[in-house]
Amino acid sequence: MELLRIQDISKKYGPNTVLDDVSFSINKNEIVGLLGDNGAGKSTLVKILSGVVQPNSGSYFWESEKLENVDREVTEKLGIETIFQDSALVPQMTISRNIFMGREITNRFGFMKMKEMDKIAADVLKSVVTIEGIKSPKQLVQSLSGGQAQAVAIARAVHFKRSLLILDEPTSALAVRATESLLDYLRQLKTEGVSSVLVTHNLHHAFKVCDRHIVMN
Repeated sequence: MELLRIQDISKKYGPNTVLDDVSFSINKNEIVGLLGDNGAGKSTLVKILSGVVQPNSGSYFWESEKLENVDREVTEKLGIETIFQDSALVPQMTISRNIFMGREITNRFGFMKMKEMDKIAADVLKSVVTIEGIKSPKQLVQSLSGGQAQAVAIARAVHFKRSLLILDEPTSALAVRATESLLDYLRQLKTEGVSSVLVTHNLHHAFKVCDRHIVMN
């Protein structure tokens, strides 16, 4: 059963055509690999799927219903979460604050429940991406290595996902153990009814977990 589909999507930045008449779909309970060389437009397509970038033309469908003016607020309500290639973290803030940024847990007076957020952040980091060196969710992101920061970005996305998880080169900064843990988690999500889009240059990873592949030229 179809979950998300974009039809005849095109995107230009000035005179440069980044996406030209692209159609893409993902079904429920499915992992789709999105493959292609650098410059093929994969990251731009991910941002359109996520509602971060608006296409110049084309249509966006969710469960076969056409949606208009799809932005991040819309995709968030649909349950779409994305791990972007640049991780999109704030270095001067703690791990917990980055995970819950814009979606903080608060009490009835509007004050943040830091202990609860710290506990959830620690639990997600331990259960999804097993990575060494993160001692506390109170650590500043600027104190982390590239792989540790990537783990934080992954933790943020997987905590809030409900329908679809989009991962743009999520394993590029991860060690072997953390990578295997993440790939195992994608398989687990599939059994729980959550679909995934995996953007990767690593064909071994793609063929290991994906049900089918879409190659961008």
